[in-house]
Amino acid sequence: MARVELSDVRKVYEGGVVAVERFSLDIADGEFIVLVGPSGCGKSTTLRMVAGLESISGGTVTIGDRVVNDVHPKDRDIAMVFQNYALYPHMSVRRNMAFGLMLRKMPRDEIARRVDQVAEMLGLSALLDRKPKALSGGQRQRVALGRAIVREPEVFLFDEPLSNLDAKLRVGTRTELKSLHNRLRTTTIYVTHDQEEAMTLGDRIVVMSEGRVQQVDTPLGIFNRPSNRFVASFLGSPPMNFVDGSVEKDGEAMWFRSREPDALRVRLPGVDGQVLDSRSGEHVVLGFRPAALSERAEGKFALPAGFEAGSGSIAVRTRVIEPLGEQVDVSCALPGGQEIMARLDAREGFGVDQQIDLHVDLDHVHVFEPGEFGANLLRPSRTPALAGA
Repeated sequence: MARVELSDVRKVYEGGVVAVERFSLDIADGEFIVLVGPSGCGKSTTLRMVAGLESISGGTVTIGDRVVNDVHPKDRDIAMVFQNYALYPHMSVRRNMAFGLMLRKMPRDEIARRVDQVAEMLGLSALLDRKPKALSGGQRQRVALGRAIVREPEVFLFDEPLSNLDAKLRVGTRTELKSLHNRLRTTTIYVTHDQEEAMTLGDRIVVMSEGRVQQVDTPLGIFNRPSNRFVASFLGSPPMNFVDGSVEKDGEAMWFRSREPDALRVRLPGVDGQVLDSRSGEHVVLGFRPAALSERAEGKFALPAGFEAGSGSIAVRTRVIEPLGEQVDVSCALPGGQEIMARLDAREGFGVDQQIDLHVDLDHVHVFEPGEFGANLLRPSRTPALAGA
């Protein structure tokens, strides 16, 4: 196991195309880090630079106590699991798992011991004599994991290893991965575009966009205090709702008023001091997650003392109903026509084209500056700003 440090790492391709810009991150020994972001954001390129499969245009990569910028991949003591498994079709499961150790000229009894031990751990003992073509997708993925584990590397690198599996198998394999990490405690860097995988697997998540780090935090830290509008929209399913409007000051209170007349007026809670005092009259964007809406103004959804009646209420008309069992996702239209999504109690029995009043949980609203990467003004991230942000 080893600590991994990336300091101002850059990757620029021919023609000046910047894939990764000033990526800085300190990964603790035994930590599980997830790099997440849309296609083309630079997450796989970053992983490949750690592995040595991509040259570095600038900065340093340190594994343990060694700067490995110029170290060959096979000498970095890392093991990588790819999206396409990369198994040798003519070899048995046993030989696929043992092949890397054979290249190292490790003693046969030690190779057999490691392979048998890992096969037992992954439930592959009965499959050791099969060829990959006789395995299911989930079994092939476990063989690929086993081939990495038998090497006992300092660092595991995973490049979207579950994306080829069906939904049910993906969830089961994800649980196995988390359980394995809890047992092995090997430093792990995991790349995915699936925000649900990121939230469930990572000790910390690195959200990337356009080659830059947008935020690094724990899963709950990112979910509850996104650093900017991009992070807020990317993490969470369904994604966060956004409504354009402006901030108004009324006595000691700060209010948000939507651009569309009578669509939404919300008194903003005083979070992190009166950070919005200087924003009165300015264009801002209100953000709230679908689960922060309720049809009943009770409990945490009730209006706090001193709030005007209706100040946290939104009059909407239902458009699309998506049943999820105990809950239902309801696509709704505000008076001005903008659509928002609400995750509500299915027992309320909603219908299409129904007029309802939704109530906002005022403890979970966010206010962002305009633009795709507008900063979170009301609940900024507690994570220190990064060089790559």
